[in-house]
Amino acid sequence: MSAPELSPVVAEKPGDAPTHVPALVSALARPQQVVDPRAVERARAFAEPLLLTETLDTGENTLAHADGVAGIIDAIGGTAEMKACVYLVYACQYLNRPREVISKAFGPDYADVAIETTKLVQLQRQARLKAAQIRAQRAAAEAAGSMVNRIGATELEASQTENIRKMLLAFSRDLRVVMLRLASRLQTLRFHAASKTPPDEGLAAESLHVFAPLANRLGIWQLKWEMEDLAFRFLEPDTYKHIARLLDEKRVERESHVEQVRQQLESALKAQGIDAEVQGRPKHIYSIVKKMRGKSLDFEQVFDIRALRVVVPEIDDCYRVLAYAHAHFSPVPEEFDDYISKPKPNGYQSLHTVVRDEQGRAFEIQIRTRAMHEHAEHGVAAHWAYKEAGSKGYAGVSASSDYDAKIAVLRQLLAWQSDMGGAKHLFDDAIYVLTPHAAIVELPKGATPVDFAYTVHTDLGHRCRGARVDGVMVTLNTPLQNGQTVEIVAAKEGGPSRDWLNPEQGYLVSHRAKSKVRAWFNALAAQDNIQRGREALDKLLQREGKTTLNLDDLAAGLGYANPQALCEALGKEELTLRTVEQYLNPPQALPTPDEVVIKKARGEDRAPQGSVLVVGMDSLLTQLAKCCKPAPPDDIRGYVTRGKGVSVHRADCPDFAALAQRHPGRVIDVQWSGVKGKGEHALYYPVDVAVEAIDRQGLLRDISDAFAREKINVIGVQTQSVKGVAWMTFTVEVPDALRVSRVMAAVQDVPGVQSVRRR
Repeated sequence: MSAPELSPVVAEKPGDAPTHVPALVSALARPQQVVDPRAVERARAFAEPLLLTETLDTGENTLAHADGVAGIIDAIGGTAEMKACVYLVYACQYLNRPREVISKAFGPDYADVAIETTKLVQLQRQARLKAAQIRAQRAAAEAAGSMVNRIGATELEASQTENIRKMLLAFSRDLRVVMLRLASRLQTLRFHAASKTPPDEGLAAESLHVFAPLANRLGIWQLKWEMEDLAFRFLEPDTYKHIARLLDEKRVERESHVEQVRQQLESALKAQGIDAEVQGRPKHIYSIVKKMRGKSLDFEQVFDIRALRVVVPEIDDCYRVLAYAHAHFSPVPEEFDDYISKPKPNGYQSLHTVVRDEQGRAFEIQIRTRAMHEHAEHGVAAHWAYKEAGSKGYAGVSASSDYDAKIAVLRQLLAWQSDMGGAKHLFDDAIYVLTPHAAIVELPKGATPVDFAYTVHTDLGHRCRGARVDGVMVTLNTPLQNGQTVEIVAAKEGGPSRDWLNPEQGYLVSHRAKSKVRAWFNALAAQDNIQRGREALDKLLQREGKTTLNLDDLAAGLGYANPQALCEALGKEELTLRTVEQYLNPPQALPTPDEVVIKKARGEDRAPQGSVLVVGMDSLLTQLAKCCKPAPPDDIRGYVTRGKGVSVHRADCPDFAALAQRHPGRVIDVQWSGVKGKGEHALYYPVDVAVEAIDRQGLLRDISDAFAREKINVIGVQTQSVKGVAWMTFTVEVPDALRVSRVMAAVQDVPGVQSVRRR
């Protein structure tokens, strides 16, 4: 016997009888907006010329697809506005200025839905293409016997996770966007079933593992059941056909038995004075397979293939029905669950029991009140569309407004991870908070109102001065929680505080916010450096009598892109005025080595005796360059000066680079001799350590203590404070540069220190 082409009409708990969900769909519409009764006709007439001859990448005619989606929206109680939006969504990609055109013809609200839905379609298509590429790579790796497929699996899961995050953010902007996407996906699956063409594996998997759980969380059971069965049919066709055949073999007998028991139970309960509605509840193929796999059961062991639901007015009636069922049938003790006294995390409540009749045939009975049934049937929609649950609603969520409804939806989506199988920790690294206009903002876990402000807009972050969380003023370093509403109090102008960069005060968590704050202060420092460098350069040019010199030519000659970059280097002392002066006054022609004038150096200008060897020359005077102060084992280079012997620079010294570019013939090879003195004859080298820190009381003392703990002798200190930032240069004596690296690490740990580097 061949399996039926379409899946049997079967249902799954929670909420198992097929039902329309107009409450949810109506909640998605804008009640304050006057809906055009001819909106659907106008939208279809608008889109028809654009879509009539077009096809989707699935092969389905675009207009036929839109008609199918509109039909699904209508079947679940959708408004005329939502059905009209279907046609506008597919017309978007064929319009030059879709937002402008649709706004003019139908209004900005229609344009918003159409544009947002189109963006989501594009994101999902890109994610599926990427997933398909990864699957192809995994298949090739498996064929070659490689282990790369494990890496591919991780990338595929990450791709799906990112896709879900984007869906969540799109959902926050307009609830109708996801409703339209769910209906569109179901229509695509229907098309493939009708045309007997299998869809892309990624599309079917996404339908089963992403879209169906989303429909489940939102209470759109009709879409969920059909989507699960169709997707499963394409992913595992043999298993699907096998279960469908087993269901079909005894369908008449099973349905007759369920109806007989239903009538018997309903009559008996009414005789007991219980106003009960008893319904038959058949099972979906995918839910049967899930139960068989989850509990390692054979098909005959799935008790709830035969199932009844009893709906009563009050909670006491639930337990009266349970008592009657256990008294007149044989209960299966291990198959009893009381979700009334202990509801599921999403608020679902019901009594579940399995009993056997006189012939030993098992069937499940679900017992619940009407209020519980509405919640089970409509999921999140019950929070705002049904008031039987009382003022607090289900799962502790009240819904006196559309805004409360949106928060309820957010909380359900955060619980959605339990439906995602392999993505159990989907949102462990992120939280989702709301703006005052109920848009959802994704933040890293532990984020603060300052992180929130920078995520919304960089300028808002700079001007952030206070925050209200759920209407209450909080400090700016308060960690935010899922579902909270955050409102920023901002100044008209201004910038961030340096305290925000102090990790001990906990103002910032997100890397984006930290980088924005650093960029602000770096820009201020750059301006200060440019101004300081320009002043020093102007004085030098006045002293040299070259005030009319073209600064662009000067910057280019010294290897800088523009005068601003040159002045900034001077202000930061990365380039010395001596180098500029030498450029302005180039030396005379280089004499032969025999003509080099050797003069005795004094004090710290001369390299410690025997410490530097000039390759190919003996007893040539050397001196350590003041601009970079090299110390062993630094990579060094030599430059022959006029009258001062060989100047020894670090290889990365910018002054040496400028000199070598202008006079490459003066560059010679030098190296450390390797000779080390002992005791009072030990060799020490002066090295400059530059420190940038947030200025505070006791900062100089704390940094000096760090040098002292490392037993480093400080022979000079220069400090300058500009707008709360301290710029310090410490000249220390060390036997080698390795000691400098260790002491720099110690200084970096001093509170407030932002950077430490060799000068």
